Amino acid sequence: MILKTTLAVSAVLAMTACASSMGAKPMGMYSQASLPDAVKVPAGHRVALETVGAGDITYECRARQGMAGQFEWVFAGPDARLMDRGGKQVGKYYGPPATWEAMDGSKITGTQLAVAPGGSGNIPLQLVKANPAMGMGAMQGVTYIQRVATVGGVAPATACGAGNVGAKQIVQYRADYIFYKAG
Repeated sequence: MILKTTLAVSAVLAMTACASSMGAKPMGMYSQASLPDAVKVPAGHRVALETVGAGDITYECRARQGMAGQFEWVFAGPDARLMDRGGKQVGKYYGPPATWEAMDGSKITGTQLAVAPGGSGNIPLQLVKANPAMGMGAMQGVTYIQRVATVGGVAPATACGAGNVGAKQIVQYRADYIFYKAG
C-alpha cells in the first residue's frame, strides 16, 4: 500500500513537473491582470479559446528600407501548431498573412493593434484585431487575439549583410494565443 501511494505521488509530481516545464496552466478563465495595458483586450469580450502555439518563425536577410548599405533580419512568417491546454492540436498558425486556422477549417487573419516587451530573447506580446472569419467553425465570431507568455522567436544573432541577402533562418518559439469573442 505504501509503495503504491509512493508511486502514485511520484507520478503526479512528475506530471506536474512536465506540465510546468511546458508552460501549461490550469484551465479556467484567462486573466489579463498582469499584462501591459497596450495588449489588454477591451472590456465586453470573453475568452473563447486558449491555445499554446509551438513552432518556427522564419526570418529573411534583407536590405533596410531607406538605409543604403544596411541590412537586417526581417520577419518572413510563422509556422506553428496550436494546441489546447491538454496538448491536443486544435489548429495551426501560419503566414503571411498571419492566419490562425482551426482544425475545422475556419480561419482568421487580423491587424496588429499593439505590442509590448515579452522579455529578453522573446518575441513581443501582441494584441490583434481579428478580421471576419472565413468558413464556419471555431474561429467564427473571434474579435481579438492576444499573444502572451512568449518564449524565443527573436531574429537570429548571425550576421545579415550584402553577402547573404535573401538567406533565411528559422528560429523556434512558443506563445499562448488567447482568442476572444464579443459578449
